[in-house]
Amino acid sequence: MGVKHIISRSSEVFSDRTEAADRLAQKLQQFKFDNPVVLGIPRGGIVIADHLAHVLQAELDVVLAHKLGAPANPELAIGAVCEDGTMFVDDRMARAVRATDEYIERERWQQVRLMQRRIARIREVLPKTELRDRVVIVTDDGVATGATMKAAIWAVRRESPRRTVAALPVGPADSIEDLAEAADEVICLQTPPYFAAIGQFYRRFDQVTDAELIDILQHEHDRRCRT
Repeated sequence: MGVKHIISRSSEVFSDRTEAADRLAQKLQQFKFDNPVVLGIPRGGIVIADHLAHVLQAELDVVLAHKLGAPANPELAIGAVCEDGTMFVDDRMARAVRATDEYIERERWQQVRLMQRRIARIREVLPKTELRDRVVIVTDDGVATGATMKAAIWAVRRESPRRTVAALPVGPADSIEDLAEAADEVICLQTPPYFAAIGQFYRRFDQVTDAELIDILQHEHDRRCRT
């Protein structure tokens, strides 16, 4: 099991993603001189990742992992699938919502098709970053079940990084505990006692558009070209 750092059990609300990222960056300063790569899970996670990469003087990229939605409730994650088609399923949750193997396989391929279109657009703007032997920080604006983050970490680990770090502003304690089984280290600012949704802990939680995502990646591409 990886090292787990929970900073607070508070239910404090962040003003927005930028504030959350700024506070998270303070807890990641030890990685600044390790030549880290910061990977954001689109779309909200890319805002967090962009700020972390700036503060830590790190390379920025994305990691794609779509959640598998439950039957009749697509917002409820029963697992996740990575961009190469690798799938993680929370068997207990899948049984609870009566998701059959056939349903899960259909949902998997639907998400793979969605990711293929998105990753093609992303890689037109920013080539994939080499992760082998690097310290890789995977981030999002928070987790609920943690299924998407866990799948993202699994995808990263297949590329043989030196260390995988899951960095999060907020998440329920049991999900953070579960992530510690996948990552080498988990850093979470808050694990509040009552958790309904990630947006509950942000005063401003606007949806991040694909245009904003591409704009952030274009800036990263331009920065790399200048260095």
